[in-house]
Amino acid sequence: MTSFASLDELTAAVGTELGSSEWHTVTQQQVDLFAEATGDHQWIHVDPERAKAGPFGGPIAHGYLTLSLIPLLAKECYSVGGVRMAVNYGSDKVRFPAPVPVGSRVRATAELLSLTGVTGGYQAVVRFTITSEGGSKPHCVAETITRFYV
Repeated sequence: MTSFASLDELTAAVGTELGSSEWHTVTQQQVDLFAEATGDHQWIHVDPERAKAGPFGGPIAHGYLTLSLIPLLAKECYSVGGVRMAVNYGSDKVRFPAPVPVGSRVRATAELLSLTGVTGGYQAVVRFTITSEGGSKPHCVAETITRFYV
């Protein structure tokens, strides 16, 4: 994890990799809970027996579940001191190039694309790339927008 003492220090990191998270296993329980929360009970996610005969050879995580892991993974990639609060402002260019098989260990790598001033703070655009051990393609690539208030 990369730690920045202030937003001024973060400014100097624009265009660089901020760090990578630890590895986290995506479990069937997470997938099932996500299905309950979102109402997306498609069999490729929640029916492991049927999914074995499906196109992915087993159950896969929802794409939006993978995206929703970013807050957990982000706090392991980098931190910024001297801010009163950080607010999720949205995402741009979200893609899911490859499915995440249940049981995969995933992690994120963060790259700071930009940091601009906004009223009361700064707006950061960070590209997160979520990969898995042994995977040939990323599972999720998303440009997240965070507002840091001082």
